[in-house]
Parts: sequence; C-alpha cells; structure tokens
Amino acid sequence: MTSHHLLQRRLATPLGPLTAACSAAGLSGLWFDGQKHHPGALAVPVDDGQDSVLAATADALAAYFSGRAFTLPPLDPAGTAFQRAVWRALLDIPPGAPDTYGRLAQRLGRANAARALGAAVGRNPIAVLVPCHRVVGADGSLTGYAGGLARKKALLALERAAA
Repeated sequence: MTSHHLLQRRLATPLGPLTAACSAAGLSGLWFDGQKHHPGALAVPVDDGQDSVLAATADALAAYFSGRAFTLPPLDPAGTAFQRAVWRALLDIPPGAPDTYGRLAQRLGRANAARALGAAVGRNPIAVLVPCHRVVGADGSLTGYAGGLARKKALLALERAAA
C-alpha cells in the first residue's frame, strides 16, 4: 500500500516527541517515538514550517498540553471504513470522561464487536488529538495504549485537571 503522507514535522511535547504527517486532505498521522504501529521513518519531505495542517496540529497540541481549548486540524487517517468510524467516534468522548470499549461498540451499533473495536482503537494513527487514550476497560481499568500506559495515565490526568 502506498503511503498517502505528503509531509512530516517533528513536534515536541511534555510526553516526548511526536512525528506528525499530513496528506493533501489533512492530518494523516501523529505518533510518539517507539509507539506500537508506528510506521517507522517516513519517506516524505520534512515540512519547512509553511504547511497549514501541520502548523494547526502544532497549535492544537500546544493548547491541549496547556489545558486550553483548541480546534482540530482537518483529519485524514487511512484505514478501513470500520476503523475510520471508530476513530470518528473517539472524537465524541469528552476530555475527563473516559468511556469503555463496550459502550463505544454499542454507540456504533456494533455491540458484539468490542474486540474488533478494540483493535481499531489500538490502530488509531493520530495520537492525542483522536483520543484513543480515553477508552478504558469495563471496570475502569487502564487497558493498553499504543503510546504506553504511562502516557495514557498522564494524558487522562491532564484532562481531569483541566476539566
């Protein structure tokens, strides 16, 4: 499969550096170094600071980590129709109010697909801004996070403090 990423930019955050990538239509990836499902080195040019999507991504992350409201950049993650539906549903989970895999599956009309939903959540290519870290186990336990459980705990704590 050919990558639809056109540009990339490295972004510093309090939880470690992220690589942001964009397509012609929007933000196509945002990964912590070393996270699961990281695509590895991207064979696309580094942004010279002029790309509006990557600039909006940097601004959104700065606001997020400062506890301020922000506007999402246009999003363009590559995935199956089911994965994209799951990733869109993640955007409806408010900060400071984690949701469960089961409830998310029910909201998508796929109550029996919690495992497939969990796999899609884990494959979310846009860390932090598409908030897969807000999904927890049925008992409220912190389940996996591609960026590591320490980062998931930190993101949830930041959102609780800002809420």
